[in-house]
Amino acid sequence: MIELGAHMKISKGFKKVPQDTVNIGGNTFQIFTHSPRTWSMKQPTDQEVDEFKLNMKKFNIRFESVLVHSSYLINLASPKEDIWEKSIDTMIEEIKATNKLGIFFYNFHPGSHLGVGEEFGINRIVEALDIIFSKIKDTQVTILLENVAKKGGNIGYSMKHLGSIINASRFKNRLGITFDTCHGFDSNYDIRSKAGVLKLLDDIEKNMGLEKLKMIHLNDSKYDLGAGKDRHEFIGKGYIGIKGFETFLSFDEICNLPLLLETPGDDKEHAEDIQVIKNILKKIGKLEE
Repeated sequence: MIELGAHMKISKGFKKVPQDTVNIGGNTFQIFTHSPRTWSMKQPTDQEVDEFKLNMKKFNIRFESVLVHSSYLINLASPKEDIWEKSIDTMIEEIKATNKLGIFFYNFHPGSHLGVGEEFGINRIVEALDIIFSKIKDTQVTILLENVAKKGGNIGYSMKHLGSIINASRFKNRLGITFDTCHGFDSNYDIRSKAGVLKLLDDIEKNMGLEKLKMIHLNDSKYDLGAGKDRHEFIGKGYIGIKGFETFLSFDEICNLPLLLETPGDDKEHAEDIQVIKNILKKIGKLEE
């Protein structure tokens, strides 16, 4: 079964997300646990959790295919002690909320070293993750590192970066990755050709093992290969294009994973992008008419 969805709003409450997902043609989704632009958050209440879980079952959405995305302020690579500590504390609370909701996967951007250097940033992330895992060891949550655009002091634009973090952690078995198509395209992973996808999969296998690839963010790119801009575009409207996604999604290693859109717009636009992806999957024989 193809699992396909989009990033959904929680402004109407967690309980509304499963139904809203089905309404736009999806069967999985990504959410934040609170406003992504604030440090503070409240844990969901028992009633909110019960209603959410009830609707997950009602609308037949698997908890294992849903993803929680971290807030935007988190930077585990930061050399600034106050930001680093706030990032750790906030991630712990977000992961506790993820676990409380019954969701298995939590996704974050590794962060930026802010000019101090990649080795420092990678070591800083590993140290932070080990602290976080020591505080959430009783949860079921797996933390996924997302590849990012190659710009500024970003850590995680290569599979080598992500593999270095995972393999250095004392909690390697609870770490995995999300591959973002726009970010990867920004960092010279050209998924428009079969050779390019094979190179990506080989890079993942070599650095951390393909079994660590758990989720896919499907985003077209407003800019051409290697631009390092991190500007998402509607599916088929950017430089990856329909043909590029046909190639990318033709690989079972990709289309057998949850596919999550982070394209511009709201539910209406996400519904349109979901239909575009479904049309692609039908054309390449991965989805029945």
